[in-house]
Amino acid sequence: MKVTVENGENQQVTLTIEVEAAEVNKAVEQACKRLANRVSIPGFRKGKAPRMIVERHVGKDAVLQEAFDIVAPKALSKAFDEQKIDPVTRPSVDIETLEEGKDLVFKATVTPRPEVKLGDYKGLNVPKNEVNITDEDVEKQLKTFQDRQGKLVDAPEGAEVKDGDFTTLDFKGFVDGEAFDGGEGKDYPLQIGSNSFIPGFEDQLVGAKIGEERDVNVKFPEEYHAKELAGKDATFKCTIRSIKTKELPAIDDELAKKVSKFETLDELKADIRKNLEENAERTAENDQKSAAIEMATNNITVDIPAVMIDNRVTAMIQEMAMRLEQQGMKLEQYLQYAGTDIAKLREQYRETAEKNVKTDLMLEEVAKAEDIKVEAKDLDEEVAAMAAAYGATPQQVQKIIKEQGRIGDLAASVLRKKTAQFIIDNIAK
Repeated sequence: MKVTVENGENQQVTLTIEVEAAEVNKAVEQACKRLANRVSIPGFRKGKAPRMIVERHVGKDAVLQEAFDIVAPKALSKAFDEQKIDPVTRPSVDIETLEEGKDLVFKATVTPRPEVKLGDYKGLNVPKNEVNITDEDVEKQLKTFQDRQGKLVDAPEGAEVKDGDFTTLDFKGFVDGEAFDGGEGKDYPLQIGSNSFIPGFEDQLVGAKIGEERDVNVKFPEEYHAKELAGKDATFKCTIRSIKTKELPAIDDELAKKVSKFETLDELKADIRKNLEENAERTAENDQKSAAIEMATNNITVDIPAVMIDNRVTAMIQEMAMRLEQQGMKLEQYLQYAGTDIAKLREQYRETAEKNVKTDLMLEEVAKAEDIKVEAKDLDEEVAAMAAAYGATPQQVQKIIKEQGRIGDLAASVLRKKTAQFIIDNIAK
């Protein structure tokens, strides 16, 4: 077999592969036998028709194509090994000569995995953030408990709407003097200061009384999901129907008993501090790990082919579409609601996709440099973790992975995790 390589545009390479006529002839014989077993030929049992009859029945071109399908994968694999090419795209194949008794000549164009030059990845100086939980942090959590125990009560007669009040209101929106679809509500619940309405809407209701009518003038955001309203000035005619305030209990031992297993406020405070410190410590450790991986990634030199980034963007959008479907929404519906399209969504994902691809390339190169391998027990542990996360058994997860042909993907994912842990374990102390 003879192989020549030619560099092309966009980091592609084209291999011209020549396979000896003897190999082609053997493949033609195999092709006839395969076709004889697959097709039904009148007068013959499957697999028993002689070559001449098979060729006459399916045509010479079909036999040659079958022969090519036998020879080409092996030839391609051997050519990639010889030229030390690890393709990241499926080969685009162009047959130049395919005849029995002649050398097979075909071209295969692929994008190879780029060369990665590692920088520092061991002994990285990545400090961990200090954990410092203050009395204010504990107090903030206590106020959350206090708020949850609060009760809504009617505001006094003649009260005016204040920030934080819970109201119900009637409203009707107008643009250019015309009412618009979706701009009307009756007895609509709204907490003032929640920022759940258009910016500026809630502020203009402060000071209003029950039964009072008030015009609220706002401007829809430029990126508003309803394109026909985006950037438009609007007036909402509003009437306050009710005002409620929240009565909060005292922060004392009684509150501690209601919201926890503790008898006293001091015990609850101590527990809150302990939990906040543990969470902050986990966050600090995770931030340090992420920073180490990011530093090692930034230290590499690589020219990433655009197709690798495009493929990662596609995979990310496919994952997003699957999550949306689990929530009962189609991707098209989401795009319409968000006021965007697939091209803009791809552009939004592009920067993250490029970072992810670069990180994966770094991890794969470190794994080679450090001879990090995936053992059977590593795969078993990953499957067990997946099973626990999805509420399934390891056997069920293994079956799904095998049926979907994702064993290779699982092994690659585990290898990257092991390598990332290697980098983290070697952070400068």
